[in-house]
Amino acid sequence: MKKLILIFSIIFSIVISAQSAKDIIDKNIENSGGLTNWKLLNTVQIQGRVTLGVNDSYLMKIYQQRPNLTKTAIIMGGKETPVEGFDGKNGYAMNYAQNKLQQYTDYIPENFDNDFIDWENKGFEAELLGKEKIGEQFYFKVELTKNVNKTIYFFDVKNYMLYREIKKDETLTYSDYRKVGQLLMPYRIESSSPKKDSDYVMLINKIEINKELPKNTFKF
Repeated sequence: MKKLILIFSIIFSIVISAQSAKDIIDKNIENSGGLTNWKLLNTVQIQGRVTLGVNDSYLMKIYQQRPNLTKTAIIMGGKETPVEGFDGKNGYAMNYAQNKLQQYTDYIPENFDNDFIDWENKGFEAELLGKEKIGEQFYFKVELTKNVNKTIYFFDVKNYMLYREIKKDETLTYSDYRKVGQLLMPYRIESSSPKKDSDYVMLINKIEINKELPKNTFKF
């Protein structure tokens, strides 16, 4: 019996080691809703609460629309106050020293899709760096590289869901995945940075997808 268990353990190890970064990314996309459903995603509306540091907590809304339109607003007294966004031409971010929204012509918006959606067509290279234990769980460690930009992703070895994303200046941790339409999306997002000056925890209570947004949504 012990020999049989050992044989199965060896076979399992061979299967794991034979997996490539592409296999893991493909499995993540498949398990989280499928490439077709991700590409059919055109708008996202997120509602929840964000906690900055220890004591600062705000209700917030996030609006996103393909290809890269976005607006993040905090809600105070029932009123939405934009604090960051991109209208397709210019970027905007709150200047807290002056307490007003400031326009940035050199603002670089994030892509609507994650980088690993169609990563090959976007010019990325993917490399499996092995497995790593975080807490009590093991994760596949995958690195995406494009030019000098590198991002490391950690995928759960059991269900292939994205757990952590490490960028140059920020680490994002995703959890509490729930079904939204045909897609699985995280309802808890934690952000940390080396300087610890922009750390936050976002607890989401509602996500709506593919709803038509008013034309003035991304006017600042």
